[in-house]
Amino acid sequence: MSRRRKSSLAGKLFSAAAHAVERRLFSENFNVSNRTPFATIYVDGIMSVRHYHPLDMDEILIGNEPMSVAPERYRVPVVLVPPLAATSMIFDLLPQRSVVRYLLARGFDVYLIDWGEVTADHSNLSLETYVLDWMPAALNRVRQHSGVPDVSIFAYCMGGLLALMYAAASQDRHIRNMVTVASPVDMHQMGIAGGVLSAIYRPAQIVSSVLNISLLDLPARYFHIPGWMNSLAFKLTNPVGSLVNSLELLVNLWDREYVKVHSTMQKWFDDMVDYPGETIKGMVVHMALNNGMARGRLRLGGEKTSFDRVGCSILAFAGDSDRIVSIPSAHKVLEIVTSEDKEFCVVPGGHAGVFAGANAPENTWRISADWLSSRSD
Repeated sequence: MSRRRKSSLAGKLFSAAAHAVERRLFSENFNVSNRTPFATIYVDGIMSVRHYHPLDMDEILIGNEPMSVAPERYRVPVVLVPPLAATSMIFDLLPQRSVVRYLLARGFDVYLIDWGEVTADHSNLSLETYVLDWMPAALNRVRQHSGVPDVSIFAYCMGGLLALMYAAASQDRHIRNMVTVASPVDMHQMGIAGGVLSAIYRPAQIVSSVLNISLLDLPARYFHIPGWMNSLAFKLTNPVGSLVNSLELLVNLWDREYVKVHSTMQKWFDDMVDYPGETIKGMVVHMALNNGMARGRLRLGGEKTSFDRVGCSILAFAGDSDRIVSIPSAHKVLEIVTSEDKEFCVVPGGHAGVFAGANAPENTWRISADWLSSRSD
């Protein structure tokens, strides 16, 4: 028995060392995201639109639980809208924790808008680029491809804000349903940062008026935020969790399947995308300082867009332990729209967990799919 234990320990140490070297030299060997087959149906610059193929199996695994694949599809397609800082991999993160596969299994026709890899060369991309140019172009292509005018939108964090802005600016009556997950509509209620924004709102207005200067007049390149800064800011919201996460990897480095899951999740946190400078300017002035969305009106393309023009069915989520987007901040969406059919759910999880954590399939995903299923015929 003692000899077998020593052999087992030696085998684990050898495997751990081999995995450590392989992760350093061939990190993509441990990345299992974006495994669901799709076709790219539209491209405009760095933005593209994906259509996911129907599942060719009768059953899939979600977590450790088997899930039957529905034999029929709902008529209204679902369009996934990611945030700007995180890549689209969050929707197809792991084979057993993929919201794309989950929605396909539930019988939905699934599309995704991929905002692409932003670099310093794209600092002039603005909120208007995303909301007034790319969103309508992407949805038009989805409608052409699906042959159905109505769409449902399922969006995470900033993706939800972009979808709401588009719905308000375009008055698109063919957005039938919208699901927003951890989308910070009221930025003055985002914890300490929100309190600071609320406190400096009036002084900033006075200074801007007296000096006749605005952040909007400054070059976009000064505000461009590289992806590594977004990653660092995200990790600093839970530094203890980041440390524990690293220690758990060290303990389980011998387990290849564990390393694959850990490395894929870590790639999500480590490989965040740049925020374009022009977009940051618009966010800081219109969304953060002025808190325009929470006030129900936001300036886009030189005109004020009113959110009381949004009347589609809306389901909004907040995480009960989200340290970035508070519950009141996410709930605010129900107060600015005129939708008669609207619901709000608080579910377990932090900012990442509420959307892609181990409990997300049984909470956010299941509730969303149930809600959409009765509104997608």
